[in-house]
Amino acid sequence: MVMNKDQSSKQVGNKAEDLAAEFLKSRGYEIIERNYRYGKGEIDIIALDPENNFTVFVEVKSRDSLEFGDPINAMTRGKIKQVKRIAELYLYEKVIKEVDCRFDVITVVGPNSQEPELEHWVNAFDY
Repeated sequence: MVMNKDQSSKQVGNKAEDLAAEFLKSRGYEIIERNYRYGKGEIDIIALDPENNFTVFVEVKSRDSLEFGDPINAMTRGKIKQVKRIAELYLYEKVIKEVDCRFDVITVVGPNSQEPELEHWVNAFDY
């Protein structure tokens, strides 16, 4: 079976999200929701940080290799704006009025390799 580029990208993305969720769980985070969709936008992971009870909206970015640059570079202004808007809609839809939130990014290089490299960018949108 021949896989088109979109299918393989989606599979890489799914694997990266699975790795990111396991990474967060291993650090005590509670995964509240995955792949929250609103309209055409999506937040990959919504979690609770055990240290400070922050609701954390996590965007996962991955690459098979660094050939096309670090996955963090895919966090454009437009993508940041979209994630913030979806987070607002999530809070509105769930009727959550007073909660401390932050936006993290987890990058995954080589999600299908034996030793994928994960980096957790805490409060990533404030850099």
